[in-house]
Amino acid sequence: MLNDFILAALRHAKYEILENGNIYAEIPGLQGIWADGKTVEECRNELVEVIEGWLFLKLRDGDPIPIIEGVDLNTKLHADAS
Repeated sequence: MLNDFILAALRHAKYEILENGNIYAEIPGLQGIWADGKTVEECRNELVEVIEGWLFLKLRDGDPIPIIEGVDLNTKLHADAS
């Protein structure tokens, strides 16, 4: 289920080329999620790591996680805990 969320989030990533030639990406709706790299692949790999870390913090703190493309980790996690 975490992988489904990450893949859904990546489909919403917005990429741009910075003045220095690096690639920058962020995911609208996921506050604080951004990455950069020398290539799109490097940027995307870093973005995955950032999303994973962000998710672990959200889960640890019990913070709500936005629903992306119908992937609702909040419902699944509460149901699994029962």
